[in-house]
Amino acid sequence: MASTETQAMTTGDDDAAIAELYEVVERQRAGFLTDPFPSLAERHELLGALAGMLMSHRSQIQEALSSDFGVHPPLAADLIEILGPAGRAVYAAEQLESWMAPEPRAADPALYGSGRAFVQPQPKGVIGNIVPWNFPFDLSVGPLIEMLAAGNRVVIKPSEYTPACAELLQEMVRATFDRDRVDVVVGGLGLARAFTRVRWDHLLYTGSPAIGREIAKAAAEQLVPVTLELGGKCPAILTADSIDAESVKQVIGTKSLKNGQMCISVDYCLVPREQLEEFARLAADHVRESMPGYCTSDSCTGMISSRHAQRIETMLDEARARGCDVRPLEDAGELDPATRQLPISLVLDPPDDLALMQEEVFGPILPVKAYDELDEAIAHVNAGERPLALYVFSKQEALAEDVLRRTTSGGACVNSAAVHGALASLPFGGIGQSGSGRHHGVEGFREFSNPRGVFVRGEEDLIEAFAPSYGPAAQAVADAAFAGGA
Repeated sequence: MASTETQAMTTGDDDAAIAELYEVVERQRAGFLTDPFPSLAERHELLGALAGMLMSHRSQIQEALSSDFGVHPPLAADLIEILGPAGRAVYAAEQLESWMAPEPRAADPALYGSGRAFVQPQPKGVIGNIVPWNFPFDLSVGPLIEMLAAGNRVVIKPSEYTPACAELLQEMVRATFDRDRVDVVVGGLGLARAFTRVRWDHLLYTGSPAIGREIAKAAAEQLVPVTLELGGKCPAILTADSIDAESVKQVIGTKSLKNGQMCISVDYCLVPREQLEEFARLAADHVRESMPGYCTSDSCTGMISSRHAQRIETMLDEARARGCDVRPLEDAGELDPATRQLPISLVLDPPDDLALMQEEVFGPILPVKAYDELDEAIAHVNAGERPLALYVFSKQEALAEDVLRRTTSGGACVNSAAVHGALASLPFGGIGQSGSGRHHGVEGFREFSNPRGVFVRGEEDLIEAFAPSYGPAAQAVADAAFAGGA
């Protein structure tokens, strides 16, 4: 098998994959027309099959992730890529009957008699899901849960950066689901471009804002509704009373997940200036005492490609060249091109024009910005694009709530980081440059449903008064309305 970098950077001949994509979409459209509103029992069966598919492929998922990343912690695969979406499927199945139920709406009996109004969630149809490389199973199978719960058909396009995971996902899905229900298409850049030109009933893309912008333009040409999960620079604001071992443990622990290759990782910290050194000391102590040998262990995920590893090292080189205080939290030695593991490095109080402060880091660099007053930290966050997530660390609940009120982000945590993304009950998504739309939970079910407004006529109504020719009945309705409002 070619390396992930070679595979990702080569378009190749995608003609066969593109032809297969169109066949898959037509097959699913035909299937949807045959069964446009799956029953509760059918949807329960699909969600159960999905959870079982993940649980029964544990070792294969672990091996595929290790193949693509060079090193990938088996327990991280268990907790995040398998148990996470499997638990999410169980939660959706438990809630599904209430999600599917028609929602009654008001209809004035004086005008509509015994008529009824309600919103009926209706499947949208055939949905496309473009999956990023950092969570090949969680971000493919995870959204699939709400898509299937809502009664849709789904086509998944895995990332070309994770060929082993893509091949396994296709094998798993085709062994579990009928291809007119769920399918996976595998290919390179040509297939990715063709995927965005399909007239989907809804399209989900998870990745960078730059590519998200292009996908939104392509979707707009066909009036395809899109959900965009785009990431961004997620800050952690630490107040003066929270510069302690527990807060730093939460920050470093989150940064070490996938070794920073996570859209809701802590991208940078804001700490009181007089406590900058204390934060750095606590971070070094935590890594030395609780994570010895981390960056060369099987708990440290490798960078997805040599190019990505070089990008991280280039960011650090620029910071050093500008005279910044760069502190690796352990000595990793020379980079092994087979494992591509890098240590977590702090960059203390870097200037805002550095690449690591302008771009989403997406790796093991933690810039730590100093502030003099909390208002300054809040202003710094608000001056940038709205992040996918924001984290506040404070022992004072009222102070944390004040920070949340004065900032805007897709999600947030207090005295923790990224946990909101693991909860099946909470909506997940961004705002502005960090994305639009939601999946997870009932909001995900609604995202992939058409909220169909329905009126059922009853008896003793006055609706005929609205139709020409207008006469006494229409006059009576108008007179009564104006008299009531006077």
